[in-house]
Amino acid sequence: QLEVLYTSSVSLETGVPPFVDNYSPPIIVMDPVSSGVGLRDDVPRKIIPIDYTLNQNYPNPFNPTTTISFNLPVSEQVRLVIYDMMGRQVKELVNSHLSSGYHSFVWDATDMQGKKVASGVYFYRLQAGNVVKIRRMTLLK
Repeated sequence: QLEVLYTSSVSLETGVPPFVDNYSPPIIVMDPVSSGVGLRDDVPRKIIPIDYTLNQNYPNPFNPTTTISFNLPVSEQVRLVIYDMMGRQVKELVNSHLSSGYHSFVWDATDMQGKKVASGVYFYRLQAGNVVKIRRMTLLK
């Protein structure tokens, strides 16, 4: 039997909304009802998202850095890549196995060689297992 312990759009750890759009699903934390199971109050519970979510970067437009965040309902191999308007890969921010939960990464508007990129529209693509999500962002200088 499960019991809903916490529902929110705000991270328990930071108190900051894990997304800035109004389209992301709520985060629900569920835990076994304590019926003889020793749940400790001093052990933090992990918030597990119920769906894959790629949030809008913030700030947007941005200069010189922006934060890209996403939610994973399960541990999985993840790639987060920045592309220019022509579809060319600019930078790979993540290519690793990540645990379920909320993740955020900062892009400093540099390419794979560490050079600053030009102002303009860029796309960021999240691939987690078979799930692919893409969003657009704008760099202003």
